[in-house]
Amino acid sequence: MENTYKESQSWPFNTPKEKESHDPMVNRNYKDRLFKFIFGNPENKEWTLSLYNAVNGSHYENADEIVFTTIEDAVYMSMRNDVSFLVDNIMNLYEQQASFNPNMPMRYLIYAGMLYSKFVETNKSYHRFSSVLQKAPTPKCICFYNGTADMEETTILKLSDSFAIGTESDIEVKVTMLNINYGHNRKLLDACRPLKDYSWFVERIRFHQKNMNALDAAIDAALSEMDDDAVIKPFLIANQAEVKNMCITEYDEAKTLAEEREDGFEEGFTIGEANGILKQQIETARTMLSDNIPDNQIIKYSGISPDELKKLKAETI
Repeated sequence: MENTYKESQSWPFNTPKEKESHDPMVNRNYKDRLFKFIFGNPENKEWTLSLYNAVNGSHYENADEIVFTTIEDAVYMSMRNDVSFLVDNIMNLYEQQASFNPNMPMRYLIYAGMLYSKFVETNKSYHRFSSVLQKAPTPKCICFYNGTADMEETTILKLSDSFAIGTESDIEVKVTMLNINYGHNRKLLDACRPLKDYSWFVERIRFHQKNMNALDAAIDAALSEMDDDAVIKPFLIANQAEVKNMCITEYDEAKTLAEEREDGFEEGFTIGEANGILKQQIETARTMLSDNIPDNQIIKYSGISPDELKKLKAETI
């Protein structure tokens, strides 16, 4: 395995001395997710490679070939870029989500645009004005879902589904969303022990949280009962305070987003038919329906009413 694009020459994304941005959407106090802390950490490159092999069915062994390209300052709609890295000329964009978001392809489009812009600007072997076709890394967009909603093992999200006019688009982004909740996608989790440990850890935190008032106590309980042969356990213990902070931050973020989503849907539906929002909700619901998303999730995330959903389902029969 050989990477054509070297980190020192072509991918200066993870250098800390970036010029300070004045973009109000960039939150300098944003806390990293636990997923990124585990799989986007240069200290754990072998875990990142294991995850890549599990997703792609490959068998690469040299973790030093990984070049992290994560854009540390990339924040879209308060969501920060989790992990992106280069392996064998494949640009992998990995994101973890604790709630279903059908708008992920737009997020990936923005991140990918930033990555390839830097690639073109910094790679001396890429000649943008050449009459010869210039090669670039192939993008692969993966979203690891571990929310509480009952989702399919694999869901394909497409950018074109969000376009207002249903004509053929000249731009497409496809995101493969994998359900990594413990007990789902067992072949994938069995192929990557760090991912399986992470999935189990999140599940046990949720289990203990049902019977405990404090989230940090649930985290301690889950960590204490984790098998000693779990490969990520020493890392979690060594960074226990930071792990707690990340888990609590993610929980608070998910709760806040859920509340904002409910408020937004209520207001949107009130004026929806007048300003076209209802039409957009129906189109979103139609897409989710075609992907066999459960009815309660379609209602929750598209904003459509139960009656409108019944009409839509009747039309598609």
